[in-house]
Amino acid sequence: MRVIIYTDGGCSPNPGLGGWAAVLISPEHNHYTKELSGAQPDTTNNRMELLAAIRALEALKTPCQVELHTDSKYLQHAFTEKWLDNWQRNNWKTAAKKPVVNQDLWGRLLELTAIHSVRWCWVKGHSDNTYNERCDVLVQKAREKVRQRH
Repeated sequence: MRVIIYTDGGCSPNPGLGGWAAVLISPEHNHYTKELSGAQPDTTNNRMELLAAIRALEALKTPCQVELHTDSKYLQHAFTEKWLDNWQRNNWKTAAKKPVVNQDLWGRLLELTAIHSVRWCWVKGHSDNTYNERCDVLVQKAREKVRQRH
């Protein structure tokens, strides 16, 4: 099964109140779409970008061919530029010999990408891409829900 996913995460201030969102599209089921979102009170922008991808991939019930669109080059390049391979080879240390940030989330993403075949696509944020813009709206709504509770 093929699935197209758009994800976004945001945090303001950074670190601070963050939100994540994903839109899953099934071309094989009349472009059925499913929207997911959530928020956390004390987090970072990068954690929210990663969590959006995690929650989207976790929502898939069977192994899928995934085309995942993100406006986070941090997320995309970790896979396409082989950063994750290098970090693992270096015992989860960066090229500067510092511990990799968000290792817990990267580990979960590696588990999920072992199940699904994921093609990582970068989309420019705030560039009138319908699904990326929808994710941005969902991020803001999720953050607002948490803000109203506190």
